[in-house]
Amino acid sequence: MGQFASVLNVPKNFDVLRHAHRVVVKVGSSLVTNEGRGLDEGAIGEWCRQIALLVHQGREIIMVSSGAIAEGMKRLGWSTRPHEIHELQAAAAVGQMGLVQMYETKLRENGLGSAQVLLTHADLADRERYLNARSTLLTLLKLSVVPVINENDTVVNDEIKFGDNDTLGALVANLLEADALIILTDQKGLFTADPRKDPSAQWVQVAKAGDAALEAMAGGAGSSLGRGGMITKILAAKRAAGSGASTVIAWGREPNALLRLCQGESIGTLLVASTPKTQARKQWIADHLQMRGSVTIDAGAVQKLQQAGTSLLPIGMTAVEGDFSRGDVIAIRDQAGQEVARGLTNYASAEARLICRKPSAAFESILGYMAEPEMVHRDNMVIQR
Repeated sequence: MGQFASVLNVPKNFDVLRHAHRVVVKVGSSLVTNEGRGLDEGAIGEWCRQIALLVHQGREIIMVSSGAIAEGMKRLGWSTRPHEIHELQAAAAVGQMGLVQMYETKLRENGLGSAQVLLTHADLADRERYLNARSTLLTLLKLSVVPVINENDTVVNDEIKFGDNDTLGALVANLLEADALIILTDQKGLFTADPRKDPSAQWVQVAKAGDAALEAMAGGAGSSLGRGGMITKILAAKRAAGSGASTVIAWGREPNALLRLCQGESIGTLLVASTPKTQARKQWIADHLQMRGSVTIDAGAVQKLQQAGTSLLPIGMTAVEGDFSRGDVIAIRDQAGQEVARGLTNYASAEARLICRKPSAAFESILGYMAEPEMVHRDNMVIQR
């Protein structure tokens, strides 16, 4: 490996996949549509069979699937990909019908429910919509329904496109705090050079996500290999690692690839996240410098947070200060004004004032709905020591 030895200074095993509970699986257009010839029923059926086995093992699987535009082109009789955005949007609208129908059919054949979720960058850039998308997806997973996610190509334009579904896969991994991201592609992983051009190229088995040397291996965005998509996968792995998710890049037609990966078998390239999932999220909360507001809690609530590690319930709150929105980081203070914790709030300040000192069972009658029973969930809270 020579000059790339430093990036391989990580554990040479795929145990992170064996222990992964929540996994995002991204499949590319060329695999889904058999190089543009139409939806590959056999391949999609095989992935769905493996997903069903993993779900029955108790894992949570989220699919991010490309292929709508390619399938739409086939249905419309177009042999050349159009350049006009409205034509691409039209192709996506036509193709998405077939894509979601295929996944729904194949997942149902394997005893699983499915749900279509279309996202744009605006959905994940806006905090309220981000949290709504997260809540919906987590609810689907609790119901053992497999979300099939794609970019909403029917409404996006150049300014709001994710750019590729590798990026979308990483953003979904961050959104759901997944343990791992599996990117199924038409290549067998990352090599030290383009194996199609350099016969001396060596396979990279395990590396550290985010290492700059990985981008050099892929040749950068302007190289022929980069245009082929490997650079976007490396950058997606770097993004996913920010929330503690490791990434595997593997050949999508490898027999039982998903099952073997989740058994810890070394298939493809593993890009390991250096920061544990929980630590990454809580460090982000702890490092938050600007907070839009705070809540004051009674002595009983302080004791439960500090000693029992519980979530903060509104019934333990005595006052709400500031103007904050759902998803903002807020301070949690004791009666003396000392910060005892901080975390992500499930309710905006106006709502928090209404449910202050109220039991969770009363939220719906007061607000007209209940987003969550907690003001701040313990998983989204850092206790100040």
